[in-house]
Amino acid sequence: RDPHTISARYTLRMLSLASFSLGLNLGTTPTRAGDVRMAVDVRAPFKTTESDRLMDEAREIMPGGVSSPVRAFKSVGGDPVVFDRVKGAYAWDVDGNKYVDYVGTWGPAIVGHADDRVLDAVKATMDKGTSFGAPCALENELAKMVIDAVPSVEMVRFTNSGTEACMGVLRLMRAYTKREKVIKFDGCYHGHADSFLVAAGSGVATLGLPDSPGVTQGASASTLVATYNDIESVKALFEANKGEVAGVILEGVVGNSGFIVPDQAFLTELRQVCDDNGAVLVFDEVMTGFRISYGGAQQHWGITPDLSTFGKVIGGGLPVGADAGK
Repeated sequence: RDPHTISARYTLRMLSLASFSLGLNLGTTPTRAGDVRMAVDVRAPFKTTESDRLMDEAREIMPGGVSSPVRAFKSVGGDPVVFDRVKGAYAWDVDGNKYVDYVGTWGPAIVGHADDRVLDAVKATMDKGTSFGAPCALENELAKMVIDAVPSVEMVRFTNSGTEACMGVLRLMRAYTKREKVIKFDGCYHGHADSFLVAAGSGVATLGLPDSPGVTQGASASTLVATYNDIESVKALFEANKGEVAGVILEGVVGNSGFIVPDQAFLTELRQVCDDNGAVLVFDEVMTGFRISYGGAQQHWGITPDLSTFGKVIGGGLPVGADAGK
């Protein structure tokens, strides 16, 4: 929603920032005492000259000019805006335009950007060093916080990202059950591990491709795809692959193929179907963890999964993730 009078091209660009609302770089003319006229908004011109220059350079040195496909705008049109700094609820791009940010770095900035308390804690920790390559006391503290927050979690394995966490539970499901096949749901995205890049929603769609090239038939053959909120589709896959399904993984609320809220009855019966078939139930809480409720989607819906995955919300946006469970 762009309040400025700008060209159609730039209007499209701003509409493409799906979760950003453009801040009003406004000034107002002073109103004299007794003056009944309304103040007139004087709006700063919106420009993207420096963003355009940086993106042109980025496309020469990085695929698509970005480090994550969803930032390339391939499926929504327009050009990305390059940001310079953030604080609180606001973001500024390299051209000085100010935005109200409803994204919060895709969720992790729960207390707002660059909160002084968070920055002070990070600075104090950084003074001790950036990496030990060995155990540290803070790992214990963070693990205990996750365990205290999420009802189903008894142990935590930290990773560098949500994708790594999902890769970990994939192997864990198979190792525990001694089975190979895994059920996921159409449109759910669980990172870029080969087995998950099947019907993966926007994680692949932003590339303008139906599936990700380079994924072998062997990797995709062990992934079975069901329909979200359709328990009969899940039962049919279990029936057709008796004794072969290691587990089921799903997003507690789908956010990569539109916004899809699960039916309570669907989740309840899904838990029972997994139990009846000796399969592991995994909640991918990379997007929902500590947000839909402090204990994640599983606490909100009252479902107890066997395993859960979390992303960088654990670190307030810093690169960390975790797989956790019994």
